[in-house]
Amino acid sequence: MTSAPAVPTSRSKELLIEEQIRKWQLANERRRKSEPRPTITISREMGSRGTALGRKIAETLGFDFFDREIIQAVAESMQMSEQVVASLDERMRSSLEHWIQILKSTRFLWPDKYRQHLTKVVGAIAEHGSVVIMGRGANYLLPEEETLRVRFVGSLAYRVDIVAERENISKEEAERRVRKSDEERQAYVKDHFAFDINDPSYFDLIINTEYLTAETIVKIVASSLKFKKHPARRRFDEKE
Repeated sequence: MTSAPAVPTSRSKELLIEEQIRKWQLANERRRKSEPRPTITISREMGSRGTALGRKIAETLGFDFFDREIIQAVAESMQMSEQVVASLDERMRSSLEHWIQILKSTRFLWPDKYRQHLTKVVGAIAEHGSVVIMGRGANYLLPEEETLRVRFVGSLAYRVDIVAERENISKEEAERRVRKSDEERQAYVKDHFAFDINDPSYFDLIINTEYLTAETIVKIVASSLKFKKHPARRRFDEKE
């Protein structure tokens, strides 16, 4: 049985973010403006293998991988948030600010600093592109036409078995944790975004991971990414 990954410390999170910003800055120097920069967001039920699958998808596609702990750490620190936004070039930063203004005038009331910085960070990460973003409601924050929004699910019995084996606990305790996690994640989405996490219309793919191998799931997501068209490409096709 594999042990759980170590939880990053505050300093290690800062180093990871600094390293990522340097990587982005180098990539910006080489990137052609016209190249598409796809983003994949992943929502998952506890025990659906979502995090491991997200990492495998990112590794296979050569994307950067952002888990919720790193995103939350950035969003909780104003200085780190501004560093991430500042890593954008002028054109990308202007696009991000325009998108944030649209969100402000429509869905969100911005009741706290955390959500403001979370939104800026998620938006900046997506502007850099070629990323997999885990959790934090990123599928609700980002423009749906520019994002492949994936959700991993599974039956309660399957997820309980996964959690019991992974954490070496009884099935009774595993079921308690799974049910609690489901409730907390549903409440998080409802409280912060006023959406129902179980509403399928906010996802492009909902995959039951119970009977599919990781390799098959990666292929499904990679193939779907190719077929989800950027608005500019879709308009071009419609003219034909």
